[in-house]
Amino acid sequence: MPLFSGRCYSQAKLIGKTAIITGCNTGIGKETALDFFKRGAKVIMACRSKERAEEAKKSIESICKDLPNTGSLVIEECDLSSLQSIRDFSKKILDREPEVNILVNNAGVMWCPKSETKDGFETQFGTNHLGHFLLTMLLLPRIRNSTPARIVIVSSRAHTSGDIYFDDFNFEKRNYSPHYAYAQSKLANVLFSRELAKKLKANNIEGVNTYSLHPGVIKTELGRHLDKTVFSGARKLFGIVFGPFVKSVELGAQTTIYCAVDEKCAGETGLYYSDCTPINPCSKALNDEYAEKLWQKSVELVGLGDYNPFTAQDPGLAK
Repeated sequence: MPLFSGRCYSQAKLIGKTAIITGCNTGIGKETALDFFKRGAKVIMACRSKERAEEAKKSIESICKDLPNTGSLVIEECDLSSLQSIRDFSKKILDREPEVNILVNNAGVMWCPKSETKDGFETQFGTNHLGHFLLTMLLLPRIRNSTPARIVIVSSRAHTSGDIYFDDFNFEKRNYSPHYAYAQSKLANVLFSRELAKKLKANNIEGVNTYSLHPGVIKTELGRHLDKTVFSGARKLFGIVFGPFVKSVELGAQTTIYCAVDEKCAGETGLYYSDCTPINPCSKALNDEYAEKLWQKSVELVGLGDYNPFTAQDPGLAK
């Protein structure tokens, strides 16, 4: 257990609020869903596996069975490695939910063997960045009409060793490195959050704040590929070496929860957090030219065309 770990102490309630969390059937995503549920939110569990999400839902409801004023849990399939799945999910939300007050872009993959998403992108960049980019863009008109609203993106300190290879996102010209592919995707997360905050301000949109964060070193399923992509026994060795610094899942979720609900950061946007405190990301994450170029390239890659999420009409609820 680390000697210091930030914690969200806010008692804010989320009764009447709707929160979407991607990848919340396990790990810090599940812990975030549990927290929001306790606060009274309607939590939409956007997960690739509906079966595993159902197990998580039952677990959360069991933990909270004697608590008053809990919220509700709704499971919807959303595979962040498929642009079509993201579009289908977003349509369901826009057809059904009058508000989206909190969006937590939590789902992710780490250090996986070289592979591609359903749309041909390198898996980590395609899932961790492009999937969440498209999801956020499609839901933004509804989020704009649900203020005050927050968009939280779970990144990683690994972004500090990343770079954005604009001519080779997919490692077609370079030897594939699980570590650098992950770092690239996490750097993209921070750049996306900063650029989104900048564009919201430029379009005079108030009441929608963005946050990116490092949750800490946590014992979760994200490390399941280490033995394949590093060396046999790597996961066990990493556990021994980093054991004193590893957070519990409950502590690992605290910065996400802080960014999503705490009153102290309600007036902040576009910043990067660790242990519930804003800190400086690496210099590349502060590069405005990088951020703008990544934004335009992401628009192209996910096929947004002329769609402008800052001016687009909210499609309204299905009649």
